[in-house]
Amino acid sequence: MFFFIKKSEDGLWLKCAACNEITHKKQLVANSYVCAKCGNYFRIGGKEYLNLLCDDGSFIEYFSDIKPTDPLNFYDVKKYSKKLKEAQKKTGASDAFICGLCTIDGVNACIGALNFAFMGGSMGSVVGEKITMLVEKAIKEKLPVVIVSASGGARMQEGILSLMQMAKTAGVLAKLAREKLPFISVLTNPTTGGVSASFAFLGDIIMSEPRALIGFAGPRVIEQTIRQKLPDGFQKAEFLLEKGQIDMIVERAELKSKVAEVFNILIGR
Repeated sequence: MFFFIKKSEDGLWLKCAACNEITHKKQLVANSYVCAKCGNYFRIGGKEYLNLLCDDGSFIEYFSDIKPTDPLNFYDVKKYSKKLKEAQKKTGASDAFICGLCTIDGVNACIGALNFAFMGGSMGSVVGEKITMLVEKAIKEKLPVVIVSASGGARMQEGILSLMQMAKTAGVLAKLAREKLPFISVLTNPTTGGVSASFAFLGDIIMSEPRALIGFAGPRVIEQTIRQKLPDGFQKAEFLLEKGQIDMIVERAELKSKVAEVFNILIGR
C-alpha cells in the first residue's frame, strides 16, 4: 500500500503510516522515500521524482509561466478559482505538472512529472499544454522524453477543455514516434482516468513502481457496474505486468539507472 507522509511538528522526523516507524527526513530521502523497516512507499510529489531522476544540478525548468484560469466559472462545493489558489498555496506550484530539460546518468532528456498533491495530479489545459510543449521541445532538440504520472485523471472543473488534452497529448506523442525518439512513461500510485487513457499508456516503454494502482475507473466502480467480484490484485502493477499491459516494474531507488539504461539502448549509445 501507499501512504502520505506524516510529519512531526518540526518536519525533520517522518512517520510511516504503515508500520509507524519514525525516520529522520534525511535518512528517508537517502532511501528514496521508502520505509527501511517495512518497505512502504511514501507518496511523493513531482519535484521529488525529478530529484530522484535528474543528475545533480542538471534540471532546467521550462514553461513555468503558464498558469491555469477558470474559463467555465466552474462551481461545485466551492469555486474552481478558489480551489486553484488553495492548491497553489499548498504546493507552491502554479499547476500539477513540472517539466524541463536534464541529464539522467549523463543522458540528455526532456522530463516531466505530475504532482498528486495538486488537485490529485489532474490534467487540465495547463498540464496538457505543458506536456505538448515539452514533447515539441524534445522533437526540436532530438531528445528522448520521460514523464512520471500520478493522477486521478482529467480535471472535471475544466469540462471538455480537459478532455481535449487527451487527444492533444496523444497527437504530439505520435509526432515524437515518427521522429523515432523514445518516450518512457513511468506510472506511480495512482495513475487513472484520462491520464491513463492518453499519454501515460503511450510510452515505448512503460515502467511502474511496485504495487501502484493503475487503471481507468477504480475497482469499486467496476465491481458496482459489472456486479462481479474482481480478481485479487486487480489494477495493481503486478497484475498489469502479468497481463502484458506494462513492460516492467522498477523499484524507486533503481528508476534513474533503469531509465538511463533503456534510453541508451533505444538511442543506440
